[in-house]
Order: sequence, then C-alpha cells, then structure tokens
Amino acid sequence: MPAIAAAAQAEPEILAPSGKDAAGENFPVGSRLIAPALRPHVMRYYAFARAADDIADAPELSPDEKVRRLDLMEAGLAPAARWPAVAVRLGESLRETGVPVAHASDLLVAFRRDAGKARYADWAELLDYCRYSAHPVGRFLLDLHSEAPETGAMGDALCAALQVLNHLQDCGEDRRALDRVYLPQDWMAEEGMALGDLDAAAASPALRRVIGRCLDASDALLDRAAPLSRAIRSRRLGAEVAAIQRLARRLSARLRREDPLALRVKHSRRDLAHGALAGLLRAAGLSALAGPA
Repeated sequence: MPAIAAAAQAEPEILAPSGKDAAGENFPVGSRLIAPALRPHVMRYYAFARAADDIADAPELSPDEKVRRLDLMEAGLAPAARWPAVAVRLGESLRETGVPVAHASDLLVAFRRDAGKARYADWAELLDYCRYSAHPVGRFLLDLHSEAPETGAMGDALCAALQVLNHLQDCGEDRRALDRVYLPQDWMAEEGMALGDLDAAAASPALRRVIGRCLDASDALLDRAAPLSRAIRSRRLGAEVAAIQRLARRLSARLRREDPLALRVKHSRRDLAHGALAGLLRAAGLSALAGPA
C-alpha cells in the first residue's frame, strides 16, 4: 500500500470520465427524497462509483492499467490519502458517518473483475458479480440511514435485480463497445443463442428467450425485495426505495415487450409518474394503496 500511495502522489490524473452523471442513471440517485443532511454523502459515494466504473469501461485502457488505476482509487480511501480527490472525499464521508469502507472497496472488486472478465458461466456466477457491483450500493444507503441489519438481504436482492435490468438494457452496447456479455452462458447454450446474436440489429428468438429467463430471475429478486420499502424506518429512504421498486417492475415489463438491440429501452414519462406516486404514498405512510411494489 505505501508504494501505491507514493505512485498516487506522482500521478497527475487517473480518471477516465465518460461524461455520464446521476441525471442519466436508470433510477434516482440522491433525489430530494433523501434527507438534505445525508444527500451530500450519497453524492460523494455516487461520484466515487461513477469514476471507478468509467475507469473499468474505458476502451482506451488496457486491463492492467485499469486495475492499476482502481488500486489507486482504493488507496485514496485511506485516512492519510491526499489523492485522488474523488476517493479522498468519499473516505472522509465514510469516516464522518461511520459507514464501513467495505461498501466502497467492494465496488472496486467488481470493477477489477470487469477489467479482465467478459463472460459469466451461469446465473450463480452473475449473482456473485452483483455481490460486489450492486449489493454495496444498497448496504451503503441502509447503513447511512442506520437501518436495521435485517433489511440488508432485501436490499441485496433489489440492487442485484437493478443490476441485471441494466445489463439487459445495455446487452448490445456492452458487446459492441467492450466485448462484454453478462448473459449466463449456460442459458445461451440451452436456448440455442449464438454470441453473434448480440451483434444484430434486432433480437433473435433465442436471445429473446435468454432475456426472458433473466427477467424471470430478476423478477424473483424483486419479489424477495418487495417488503423492503415498508421495513425501512426512514420515511424518506422508504419513499425512495418504493419509487425504485415500482420503476424496476415497469422496466422489467418493458424489457419483455421491447427489443434492447433495436432501441434504448427506458422509462416512459408514465413509468416515472408511477414511480413518483409510489414514493409519495410511502412518504405519506399510505404505501398499501400503491399496490405491489
């Protein structure tokens, strides 16, 4: 670790910004539902995650260079670190709030994996990736709000489902830009799907079947996470989670109907209105009126 710290002092820049920001994400990031005192901490976490994700996805960087830069990001979380600023700011935030640093360093496990791994053998292997790429996000938010430990497993299920939905949205782009495929290879083989199906202008019947299996498994995760918004003590965070749960259900349904190779499958204005309504009802303590998450 001292060698990494020394390298950081000598390195002027390690980031590889993609231009993406919170406004372009599928689901709310640090929305006004989050308590004002906590929102800056959420945004510091998001900025760190966004920067690390951009490094892992930068096509101009070699796998070894990506890992080197991600190691420097992890070193920046330490108390004595002075650089890179995006990591130092998050480290300060974690120490101020008492949130475990593992919720940041675990993300880097996934991004290092992205640097050198492009295929996933089966659903279990994909969920293990989500253990690092998605679970820490939910754990961070729950711990930031001092929620009960028993909410953690439900948060894991919700975040893993959101990750899978994102992979399905981006399945064509991930293949074209990074030769990265997050579809379970065994399901592809069982459905007769060829890797080249992801290079087409429209989804083949075999790809549609694989997407359907992924959505079935993702919906099962959403079912496990369904009680989460009501189990959360913070009314504000519960409202945010209720909105996200509703949006996830509607995105899943949309991915069953629409072709992610032919167009960008995304929330409609009506979907966003449904999500907002679910959040408002939860905030008002009337979540039962919103129907199933």
